[in-house]
Amino acid sequence: MSEILKGPDPNQIYPIAGNKNVQFIKPSLTKKNIEAGEYTYYDSKDGESFEDQVLYHYELLGNRLIIGKFCSIGPGVTFIMNGANHRMDGSTYPFNIFGNGWEEHTPTLDMLPLKGDTVIGNDVWIGMDAMIMSGVTIGDGAIIGAGSIVTKDVEPYTIVGGNPAKQIKKRFPESKIKELLQIRWWNLEIQVINEHMDAILRLDLEVLKKLSRDDK
Repeated sequence: MSEILKGPDPNQIYPIAGNKNVQFIKPSLTKKNIEAGEYTYYDSKDGESFEDQVLYHYELLGNRLIIGKFCSIGPGVTFIMNGANHRMDGSTYPFNIFGNGWEEHTPTLDMLPLKGDTVIGNDVWIGMDAMIMSGVTIGDGAIIGAGSIVTKDVEPYTIVGGNPAKQIKKRFPESKIKELLQIRWWNLEIQVINEHMDAILRLDLEVLKKLSRDDK
């Protein structure tokens, strides 16, 4: 295989020489409650780590941020996790966090509106300064417009935008989406991906279906 087909090292935090803004997320992670697939990257504004963009993410709550492979996450994207959710059955003020005796009134987990894991699929593009709220699932191949606030699940291969984010359109006909979700090109061996990158960039169904069959 020629040098050009080797691709970047997925275990290297900064895959582009001389560029400390673009970072592969998986090798940069230090927190157990965040998972990311290979080649998913965050394009930072000022070299901040991806974990700096995941807010109110406390291990004691048990929820996770799970991101698939080959995702593109733009500058300033933030993930608001379950720890941001205040008690809602009375006053919303978090007295307990200020201590000095107030900590005795810490709400139990069943008092908080916890929404579960936040799950981002594969080959997802999240535009600059978008905000992803807790418990949201974004399907494979989706596109999130810049500055959007995503409060609800996004279906695969769907473009959404706005505040709150709403569907703009489907990227492809439903028949093609169904086939792409069966093929799952991101699970092909990297050598296969390297050698058939043009077909992946075009999402050429005939080529991808054959590759998927051959890879099994």
